[in-house]
Amino acid sequence: MPIISKASRFFESADQREYAFCQCINRIVRFRPVLRYFQLVSRLGDGWFWYVLILSAPFIEPEAGAGLALLMALTGLTCTLTYKLLKRWLIRERPFISFPSINCCTPPLDRYSFPSGHTLHAACFQAMLFMTTPELALATLPFTLSVAASRVVLGLHYPTDVLAGALIGGLMGYLSTLYFLSDFLALFPG
Repeated sequence: MPIISKASRFFESADQREYAFCQCINRIVRFRPVLRYFQLVSRLGDGWFWYVLILSAPFIEPEAGAGLALLMALTGLTCTLTYKLLKRWLIRERPFISFPSINCCTPPLDRYSFPSGHTLHAACFQAMLFMTTPELALATLPFTLSVAASRVVLGLHYPTDVLAGALIGGLMGYLSTLYFLSDFLALFPG
């Protein structure tokens, strides 16, 4: 049996199990301040927050910031390729498509749901920050958690999409930092 067929059957079953939870969480967007907050977080999570952070890294951390910024940018590109390939290969419809009672509160950037690209990037960069600048990592953690929550709240992802994005992204950020940071720091001797 092809892997895609197995994935499709798995997602159909998972979608049914996660539907009630998604619908319940999605109801909080009835409160306009909650909706606006998560829409803003989602928009910043499109990349804007991380772009500013990457560009600021050399100023925030003068000795290691340039190497870290370059590594974050390249790892971020790798994350983008990874989640796009996974989405095309695994093909999971978004909750608001499969269940019309779930409101889509902001336009998605692409068609499919698994894994959450926003969460993948946020977890990747969060892991990299925890390994290099823990103080900055603690400061950005509320944003990262809000990005992950926004995906379900806004009706764009199932919780398992977010969990998978966090695991994949966190692992990519960890491995990238572990294996390549010293090489990138050597490019910009302080």
